[in-house]
Amino acid sequence: METVAENRSFGGTQTVYKHASESCGCDMTFAVYMPPQAKDGPVPVLWYLSGLTCTHENAMTKGGFQEHAAKHGLAVVFPDTSPRGEGVADDDAYDLGQGAGFYVNAKRDPWKPHFQMYDYITKDLRGIVEGLDGIGGKHGITGHSMGGHGALTIAMRNPSMFDSLSAFAPIAHPTQSDWGRKQLSAYLGDDEGCWAEHDSTLLLEEHGWKDDLLVDQGASDQFLDLLKPEALAAAIAKRRQPATFRMQEGYDHSYFFVNTFAGDHVAWHAARLK
Repeated sequence: METVAENRSFGGTQTVYKHASESCGCDMTFAVYMPPQAKDGPVPVLWYLSGLTCTHENAMTKGGFQEHAAKHGLAVVFPDTSPRGEGVADDDAYDLGQGAGFYVNAKRDPWKPHFQMYDYITKDLRGIVEGLDGIGGKHGITGHSMGGHGALTIAMRNPSMFDSLSAFAPIAHPTQSDWGRKQLSAYLGDDEGCWAEHDSTLLLEEHGWKDDLLVDQGASDQFLDLLKPEALAAAIAKRRQPATFRMQEGYDHSYFFVNTFAGDHVAWHAARLK
């Protein structure tokens, strides 16, 4: 594993790594923030999955997570959103291909050889993160937009892997949204029966989540019709799932929204991971 960059931040260290991924069949880049408390022993870790068009860098530089993570003694992992590089399939549209992996294992060409992001997060990168010095046994997960979709679906399908769960403006019902139907069809095929395991609204209705969850959604989000937060809220009510679902007045879909509530989410995860 290659260290690409390392910077001091709030008494801890922000590091960017590159490694060869067996699942994706290419080099992948990710970042880890280690808080100052990691010098004294293992700390819990919060995974942050990013949204469409993002790399590991967007949340690392715009999310403002480091200050809060240092305060609460959490490590933060920032994976990339897709495989990249020469020979990796892509599309001219921003919402398909590189930067738009949707955290699924693709079953159709030309995506199948590299777009195995579900396995990358749950197997390849999970194993690497667990082997880093200073990482403890407690893991939480969150994400924004496409990454919120990834966080919710991956956690609900793997409740033994994660101890806390939240999301920022998740793509909440992709089987019924243009942000979902296009990508699920391209990556998985036209059999909609296999799409359900990648839809947090359907997963919550069917299986629920083992603990409470936190969701923040901007009430002035320009993509509300694509995100469908009302479907997730209805599933929470139908399931009687312990949850805090907040519609934040005046906030849009940008990283200004994420940065504003990052501290709430880090504190919320810290309380459950410790």
